[in-house]
Amino acid sequence: MIRFLKGLILLPVAIVVVALAVANREVVRLSFDPFTTDTPAFSLPLPLYVLIFASVAIGILCGGIGTWLGQSSTRRTSAARRREIWRLEGETERLKSRVAASEPAPAERYPGLDSRVALPAPR
Repeated sequence: MIRFLKGLILLPVAIVVVALAVANREVVRLSFDPFTTDTPAFSLPLPLYVLIFASVAIGILCGGIGTWLGQSSTRRTSAARRREIWRLEGETERLKSRVAASEPAPAERYPGLDSRVALPAPR
């Protein structure tokens, strides 16, 4: 089902991307020299769709980095809570083993209790 939904969403996106690439095949000059207008020293001729896709990819990358940096306090809190849970689980196991070692058997605790007799199971 998930695979079908992925295909249902990704197929139209792929069609739009291919149509955009086919419609924008013209070569444009990407200039890295803002002061020279006639023949820039640092320029690169590219198809327009490459420039558009590179811009989208850079935007996605910058957005991902911004989101990751924005969630640093949440990750720090989560790590602290994981450490606390690990510490408390260790302490619980240590206390359980200490109680189990010091706890007398039921027959010793209740002298009149016969170890062969059990209560019926609840229904």
